[in-house]
Amino acid sequence: MRQKLLSEGAKELSYEIREIVKKAEKIQALGQTIVWENIGDPIQKKFNMPAWMKEKIAKLFDDNETFSYCPSKGVLHTRKFLANLNNQRNGAQITEDDILFFNGLGDAIAKLYQYIEPTSRIIGPAPAYSTHSSAEAAHANHEPLTYKLDPNNHWYPDLDDLYNKIKYNPNIVGILIINPDNPTGMVYPYETLKKIVAIAREFKLFLISDEIYLNITYNGARAFALAEVIEDIPGIAMKGISKEFPWPGSRCGWMEYYNKDKDNEFARFCSALDNAKMIEVCSTKLPQLAIPEIMSDPRYLPYREEQNQIIGRRSKIVAEILSTVPQLTFNETYGAFYNTIIFREGTLKPTQKLKVSNPEVSTLVEKWVEEAMELDKRFVYYLLASKGICVVPISSFCCELQGFRVTLLEENEDNLRKIFTDIRDAVVEYLAS
Repeated sequence: MRQKLLSEGAKELSYEIREIVKKAEKIQALGQTIVWENIGDPIQKKFNMPAWMKEKIAKLFDDNETFSYCPSKGVLHTRKFLANLNNQRNGAQITEDDILFFNGLGDAIAKLYQYIEPTSRIIGPAPAYSTHSSAEAAHANHEPLTYKLDPNNHWYPDLDDLYNKIKYNPNIVGILIINPDNPTGMVYPYETLKKIVAIAREFKLFLISDEIYLNITYNGARAFALAEVIEDIPGIAMKGISKEFPWPGSRCGWMEYYNKDKDNEFARFCSALDNAKMIEVCSTKLPQLAIPEIMSDPRYLPYREEQNQIIGRRSKIVAEILSTVPQLTFNETYGAFYNTIIFREGTLKPTQKLKVSNPEVSTLVEKWVEEAMELDKRFVYYLLASKGICVVPISSFCCELQGFRVTLLEENEDNLRKIFTDIRDAVVEYLAS
């Protein structure tokens, strides 16, 4: 080409949650049945959206207006509904003008980092969710900036690490939290959130809270929304319906701006995000129309509570099975539908293997592990080849820890027990090899 096409930041774009699928599909083609534990898609795991929700969505097709454009910021009635929902909490108050819709949170995340000054940085948690860390790193043409979540302390954030990295890196302009957290399933305690707000105040930063799992908590936990703790600090909450309804294929997410009036630079940033959406005209309309119809239905909250209890029960089953392995650091989860399991330091070695019964699959995995790679990825490849279970190596979540992420989405509890018993047995066999 006449000129270089690819930006330096493009090399930071990675998404192991999907990348592992390419390996799994090659094994599947050789006759191995695959259990997909790599991605948080309840529908893929045979969850059926309630019939009453489907009926409400279907009824929207009777109105011809459903097929038109909507305002660039989103359907006005829906934005008013969501603003009122937020304002029922004790905390930052918003209007419909403080809400902006996107085609899923992936779209929202990409836009957010795109319009931040390239030399300015957002610091986020590690293990990091790849969509955030890749987008932030790509915008800065640099590796992601992260603060540690501590597996030896319930995955709570290391606030000293966060404070010192901000103190000694003046390019940091914002702090990201994911609450409840993906990939760990940790729910930020109220006191921790207030301390993060205090750090933001001291260094004049804004806050970003990815709250896609906000209403998916269990085992006695409650996630506090950013609006409840933010006080007068500028901030953005990112929300959606893909996990909560769940309707992942809707690609419907939104931002809520808090305290735009408290900082002119932050207000200009929010306006730039609004203007970027105007250039695109608008986001998909149908799921926006469905939000107030579904969330205001008296069946919705009982439905959500029931589903949370089910996920909590699954988390207990996983804990019952995997917490028995002494070489693993295991934390119970309290939100979202993931668990991150860590191998204790020194337990993984580059010579360990699992028996693979299919000769063609064995040849394939042996070829893969000839390459230099993180030791947890090596285990993940062997688990895939030996047991047909597709998980994600935790080293791909921008951290130095070695482990893997699983989901809590298997609908059949007998299957759930078998999957995680197979994982436990594979871990024991692998570490003993």
